[in-house]
Amino acid sequence: MTPPRLPNIIGLMTKPEAKKRVAFLIAELERHNHLYHSLDQPEITDFEFDKLFQELLSLEEEFPELKSVNSPTQKVGGSVIEAFEKMSHKEPMLSLQNTYSTDEIIEFEKKIHRQLSTENRLEFFCSPKFDGVAIELVYELGRLTHAITRGDGSVGEDVISNVKTIRSVPLELKGKNIPDRIDIRGEILIFKNDFAALNELYQERGLLTFANPRNAAAGTLRQLDSRIAAERNLKLFCYSLGFCSEDLFQSQSDFEAQLSQWGLPIMPSTALNQLNPQKLSALCKGSDEVIAYYRQLETLRSDLDFDIDGIVVKVNSYKTQKSLGNIARSPRWAFAAKFKPQQAKTVVEEIVVQVGRTGALTPVAIMNPVEVGGVTITNATLHNQDEIDRKDVRVGDTVLIHRAGDVIPEIIEVLINKRPKHSKPFKIPNLCPTCHSTAEQLEGEVVKRCTNSFCPSVMVETLKHFVSRNAMNIDKLGSKQIEIFYQAGLIKTFSDIYRLSYDKIISLDRQGEKSTQNLLESIETSKDTDLHRLIYALGIRHVGEQTARTLARSYKTIESFLETSEEELLNLPDIGPKVAQSILKALKQKAFIKEVLQLIDLGVRPKKIKDSPHKSKALFAGMGFVVTGTLPIPRNQVQDLIRDAGGQILSSVSKNTSVLIAGENAGSKLEKAEKLSVPIWTWDDLNAKLNK
Repeated sequence: MTPPRLPNIIGLMTKPEAKKRVAFLIAELERHNHLYHSLDQPEITDFEFDKLFQELLSLEEEFPELKSVNSPTQKVGGSVIEAFEKMSHKEPMLSLQNTYSTDEIIEFEKKIHRQLSTENRLEFFCSPKFDGVAIELVYELGRLTHAITRGDGSVGEDVISNVKTIRSVPLELKGKNIPDRIDIRGEILIFKNDFAALNELYQERGLLTFANPRNAAAGTLRQLDSRIAAERNLKLFCYSLGFCSEDLFQSQSDFEAQLSQWGLPIMPSTALNQLNPQKLSALCKGSDEVIAYYRQLETLRSDLDFDIDGIVVKVNSYKTQKSLGNIARSPRWAFAAKFKPQQAKTVVEEIVVQVGRTGALTPVAIMNPVEVGGVTITNATLHNQDEIDRKDVRVGDTVLIHRAGDVIPEIIEVLINKRPKHSKPFKIPNLCPTCHSTAEQLEGEVVKRCTNSFCPSVMVETLKHFVSRNAMNIDKLGSKQIEIFYQAGLIKTFSDIYRLSYDKIISLDRQGEKSTQNLLESIETSKDTDLHRLIYALGIRHVGEQTARTLARSYKTIESFLETSEEELLNLPDIGPKVAQSILKALKQKAFIKEVLQLIDLGVRPKKIKDSPHKSKALFAGMGFVVTGTLPIPRNQVQDLIRDAGGQILSSVSKNTSVLIAGENAGSKLEKAEKLSVPIWTWDDLNAKLNK
């Protein structure tokens, strides 16, 4: 699509010119949303996308009458409603019959043969059974008009204000064969990494955490303020047809192909699947192939970015589905084969209270080691007193545990019948277990916090954060060393790290000459850092990596950041009142400012932010990279070089991977890249491309 030729200054545009530009921007942003979120094939960088998005926002502010309900700017959230409207499904959302036995997969096929009076091998459409929240998208004349929860199967709630915040969901269908009305069903999820980050953020804020990604997704859809939904990075995959005003499809596989053409998100294309590397769904002939698919997906379960708890098996032909019909509230032509839960029993040996870098007192259950899903579990966070009381976890209890989202160890049930006599309920103390200062629970929070900002545990955890990989990346200064150096009085503040000398370090027990020299070199290397890394390293409450990047892009230098105001902060994207107040609280502390200035005096040199020389050329625009193995510089620095040149970083190798950057000991990712014929570059190859 060729952009209209318009003046560069929005204020000089006429309304007709602005209307053309708005139409172009909406079409472009929706196209790039689809390329990025549904196809994993971005053509432009995040920086370039944000520029287009900000231009559209500015035009809509200048010409409010041009703002459309289908504008991509409506995906960022902002509306607050009093309640959700009840709405009927045109076609009931039926439940599936479940099984945990492969024998019943064989019996399912036999039942269909008996009903159809045929012995021909049936074609089944198989897909993952997502462990999320079902939703029905209603498109009328190609436009998204409603998003209805399952409810009781007949009536649900219209949560369109929250579903609109999901960037992969098109507000208007693109392409051909669009019916007057079509109801498309799918599953809303929160990916495992996003779930872990969300719980970490909520724990830091003193709020209740979520038990699992499904609960987090369900809770998000029920938010009356769509700004909250916009912050939680929901995902959606479409998988079945409800009502359609026209007879367009012959089979489930036809339907899925059409969904992709309309721009709707379907099964992810980057998942590990040897049956079909392009996507997770598969066409299977007969129950033997269905069983093979079931077993393979069960082995891949823990490698996926999201939770699945089984597979869904459907007769592929819509004509055959109609012949088979339904039983009560379940179809005869489909069922779910669920995986056995990944759980284990163990005993709580002790409950300890840990103190984090924000002073939060977190109870942790120390348990007899037990294996869950191939991982040995020894402890599980109990989050806060409310969580302990709700589950009534006590020392000596036999408990059932699993890994929430296949990631976070969690106690899901106490086996009361195995509880030892004379056990006592556990209460978090009112004094910090480290420094014995008062622990307070602020209004609106569910955690207690140590009130001593110089508490040794707070300081040690703050120092560990400062040197961590995504902060200052002092890789030779590990957690144990931080604790030893702190106890020895060598490191009490950030700047003390840069005052370490050979003589000070070598005087400690078990500190050799080589390791001392390596540590000093690692500290020296860390002085040349990116501004966002330094801001993140300072440990300001509520300032995560993404917020630190936003601040770095906006202020360009550390000096400008230190002089910011509330008005400036609130004008930045992703900065709300709570985050702004937290930043200002830190910047008003003389000791904090003094510490930052001492870091600069001691040689820390955050790079001034400027447009990357590769940005204008978009050297790697539209390319997805996987970085693996040992390289001459830390992996996160290699990834930053790729991002600066417009590339996207991927977590796993698939046919959609543009390039694998392979260092020494590359392992399984290199093998998979070779198998899929993905181009493989060495460190020298990457440098040659960047320095052309």
